[in-house]
Amino acid sequence: MGRLRVAVVGTGFMGSVHSRSATVAGGEVVGVVGSTPAKGREAAHRWGAGQGFDSIEDALRAGVDVVHVCTPNVTHAEFCRTALTAGVAVVCEKPLATDPATARELTELAAERGLVTAVPFVYRYYASIRDARARLAQPGHRPPWLVHGSYLQDWLADSGASNWRVDPAAGGATRAFGDIGVHWCDLAEFVTGQRITRVNAGFARSTDTRPSVDGTQVPVATEDGAVVLLQTDAGAVGSVVVSQASAGYKNALSLSLDGPDASYSFQQESPESLWIGGRDSNQVVMRDPSRPGAPVGRAAGLPSGHPQGYYESFADFVADTYAAIGGEEVPGLPTFADGLRAAQLSAAVVASAGSGAWVDVPQALRAA
Repeated sequence: MGRLRVAVVGTGFMGSVHSRSATVAGGEVVGVVGSTPAKGREAAHRWGAGQGFDSIEDALRAGVDVVHVCTPNVTHAEFCRTALTAGVAVVCEKPLATDPATARELTELAAERGLVTAVPFVYRYYASIRDARARLAQPGHRPPWLVHGSYLQDWLADSGASNWRVDPAAGGATRAFGDIGVHWCDLAEFVTGQRITRVNAGFARSTDTRPSVDGTQVPVATEDGAVVLLQTDAGAVGSVVVSQASAGYKNALSLSLDGPDASYSFQQESPESLWIGGRDSNQVVMRDPSRPGAPVGRAAGLPSGHPQGYYESFADFVADTYAAIGGEEVPGLPTFADGLRAAQLSAAVVASAGSGAWVDVPQALRAA
């Protein structure tokens, strides 16, 4: 397979991450689509891409192999649908769609066309996460019965801060859970192999108003934080606390899996280590590809002592996606099926927060 020709739709932070990762993974970013032609050209210049396209249709006519969608949430479906209809593979930022029906439509469209798709649940790519997953999958290892943790940020802790995500017209009905809570849920399900079947959620806001684009104060309609109780298909129970307005927490995702044989704890801000708790002793296992039984894969190419971070994980995710486009079997690649899963979880959490009741989560088909 020759070098993949890549178009990036979106010129913000995530667009820059996708552009960088595409280049690291061996792709050629031939152009960028912005919300205006001028923004597309400016981003293309800034990222060293080929050109700024006026529209996604222009990018497709130029002949691209994969489109990365990194735009505000409510626009994802339109760009994905256009690329898939043209027979082009898609990498779409989450949420794949702001409602399950649209997410299912896109998942089925991609399957009908036989196209590779991906959604960047990139925390799967930390070697410590793969290590925990492999240990839990060992024959005879009893599964965790308690799954808990949190995902805390503070970029909206200031009541004067705002962002397009705050507006449900751009971000959808859920913000904190839909933006970062789905990352935690994806990680919990990926590591344990269990599926969340029921949720009971509560939403909260740290402030009732935030400034709009013109500076006027407008009511906040989406949650700053959420507390979600959960049950899984293996009989485990658990909880996750999510916040985008907790001062001092930058990107603090924590995942704890407690079982009768061993417990595991992962902290995203210290991704080089995995804490393993035992009845007689505890240990901290550092990432080391040379250790017998260490996870294999792209992360194994980075020697111990050279920290694997967010950029490396994202680039590994994109490299896996491009390998799948080239015809390779790639276990653990998060696809549109996982994006559909996230949409179903989000819808159930929103429904539960509105009613105060337990809500069942529909079970989408498992991704490969």
